[in-house]
Amino acid sequence: MRILIAEDDEGSRMVLEAAVRQLGHECVPARDGAEAWQLFQGAKVDAVISDRLMPVMDGFDLCKRIRSLPDSGYSYFIFLTSFSDKSGIRDGMSVGADDYLGKPLDFDELSARLTVAKRLTDLHRRLEAQQSQLEALNQELFTQARIDPLTQLATRRKLAEDLEIVSGRVERYGERYCAVMCDVDHFKLFNDTYGHPAGDQVLHSVARALANGCRTGDQVYRYGGEEFLLILPNQSLDGGHMSAERLRSAVEALNIPHRANPAKKVTVSMGLAVLGANEGKTIAKWLEDADAALYRAKGAGRNRVMSDCVPR
Repeated sequence: MRILIAEDDEGSRMVLEAAVRQLGHECVPARDGAEAWQLFQGAKVDAVISDRLMPVMDGFDLCKRIRSLPDSGYSYFIFLTSFSDKSGIRDGMSVGADDYLGKPLDFDELSARLTVAKRLTDLHRRLEAQQSQLEALNQELFTQARIDPLTQLATRRKLAEDLEIVSGRVERYGERYCAVMCDVDHFKLFNDTYGHPAGDQVLHSVARALANGCRTGDQVYRYGGEEFLLILPNQSLDGGHMSAERLRSAVEALNIPHRANPAKKVTVSMGLAVLGANEGKTIAKWLEDADAALYRAKGAGRNRVMSDCVPR
């Protein structure tokens, strides 16, 4: 262990240093509490052995400062005190000390105290490592719940979180958004013809085409089985239609064969709607309008883009 020793009496400090090193530990000596505090902040310390009464900063203040440091790990704290000073022992424990060591120094007692200190600091390190692993796992699970494993697009859960932000920005700043509902045309027939693994590959390819064709700041979600949703910020109806048409063309340009589709290739239909401060729509109504426009696009022959206002 690396042990910080705070002792203003030079003779006592030298005896303690020698004993600590003899027990196989590294020693960081300090002549008073203030120097010990500076050293503690600059070095990783496993344990502190501090005299109670010192000039500039006493052992109580040193212990309290160490215990108040956030994210510094756990350092075992031992007070040096006389066995007759019962109140000093009690007060030391109350400010965060773990143990006490009597004066004059007893080598066997020091050895026992440091054995306990090493056992507990090792335990704290293992617990900290486990906590870090748990936090990393929780973060990974948080991310996985928001990323669709097949398409690598955002999920409905992520959409629900993002829509709260969209609603706030529309209300607070008057921003405008386009929602684009997108559906792979005749996808069930594709699966029936080519099989589900091929269908999964189509969904992956369409997702990549949509994501790669978006601007920075646009977001694409897997909304359902073969249905996608795009949220385009700062877009008018005309601008959103142009973006959607570009994305529809990008999917068509993949030239994925689809014998059951009249176009003989994989295509998508799209419906879009605008949300803004002047539209007076709720989020739910906005998405309903985009969905209704999608169904009109499908009813009009598929492989096209339509809006909730004017058929295109």
